[in-house]
Amino acid sequence: MSAVTASLNYETSGNNDIRDITSDVIQSVGISGIRNGIVLVFTPGSTVAITTLEYEPGLVTDLKDALERLAPQDIEYFHNQRWHDGNGHSHIRAALLGQDCSFPIIDGQVELGTWQQIILIDLDVRPRNRKVTVQIVGD
Repeated sequence: MSAVTASLNYETSGNNDIRDITSDVIQSVGISGIRNGIVLVFTPGSTVAITTLEYEPGLVTDLKDALERLAPQDIEYFHNQRWHDGNGHSHIRAALLGQDCSFPIIDGQVELGTWQQIILIDLDVRPRNRKVTVQIVGD
């Protein structure tokens, strides 16, 4: 069994900037040479998330709207009272979505649904440089 780690970097604009990173993950798996195993896609940070979505404009907008309903930006958060950085909602949204997803690799292919893409969501209130770690384990 082997493990290969790749690092991806994205300049994001914050405020629910959603990026389709599927092709970068697939490319990392291809370069790894691993044919059967699992790929972990992880982003370090408490105001960023990794999940899957059918990446099309309507659903991207729907997700942003849903996040606003679940953790509105315009209500008071104790985090903001302590740090005065205005991103309490960003932390809550990231906690709800999570920072990682894992996918099977079968015969060298990442197992995804027909309309399923891997997305990075920068939930912070300002532009950031976001790192994504892709770790591929298998044979």
